[in-house]
Amino acid sequence: MSSSSTASDPDQPSVIAVRQFSLRQRFLLWLISWIGYLAIALIGPTLRYSISWEQPPASPGATFEKPVIYSFWHRAVFAGAWLWRKAGAAVMVSRSFDGEYIARTIEKLGFTAVRGSSSRGGAKALLGLKSQLEQGIPVVFTIDGPRGPKYVAKPGPVLLSRASAVPMAAFYVAVSEAWVLNTWDALVIPKPFSKALVRFSAKMRVPGEADDEKMAEFHRQLQTALERVTLFAEEHVDQVGSEDFPILKK
Repeated sequence: MSSSSTASDPDQPSVIAVRQFSLRQRFLLWLISWIGYLAIALIGPTLRYSISWEQPPASPGATFEKPVIYSFWHRAVFAGAWLWRKAGAAVMVSRSFDGEYIARTIEKLGFTAVRGSSSRGGAKALLGLKSQLEQGIPVVFTIDGPRGPKYVAKPGPVLLSRASAVPMAAFYVAVSEAWVLNTWDALVIPKPFSKALVRFSAKMRVPGEADDEKMAEFHRQLQTALERVTLFAEEHVDQVGSEDFPILKK
């Protein structure tokens, strides 16, 4: 799905208009997004994925349930982008320069980039994400982005779950062999032919009448779920290919 058909349509708030960049920035965005896309397209097909669930999905064999509001750590975006390239998911990305090259990269893989963050365009982006959910499309937050702090969940999914009556869940993708970049998020670039284990948390639904105290509690539950699935995936990724963690046939 591409942003080009909806960015200027007031009846389709799913994608916020792209901010203006300088000529140099536009060239860098073109270059970086193509490098990122080609890296994912070359390494992704070699990865051996397995999926593990705390709560079995309603549809056996599913990789994403629809609609659900998903959250994961920014550092796992590479392996996650390849696995769900055909899921048609909508992803909230920052309107910053860094967010823009991520948006352009994932759009090449079939995602819808909904531009906004906790500091800029957040309310309008949440409306866009709610529109996506109403169409049965899963929504994904890189929840500690766009600039951290690392491993600290922001409240967007909790707000969206209350507004939409759609459940939220956390996941993480661990890889057995990787290059870890010296970036704020310690971005993981899987090495070719690595094992990759995805762990999903059980779903959580925020009631529409939830007050501030309840919202804070669901925020804590989301943080805990993210930490839990991360630990599980990291501890079990070497077992991918075993009877307990069979390799996903893509």
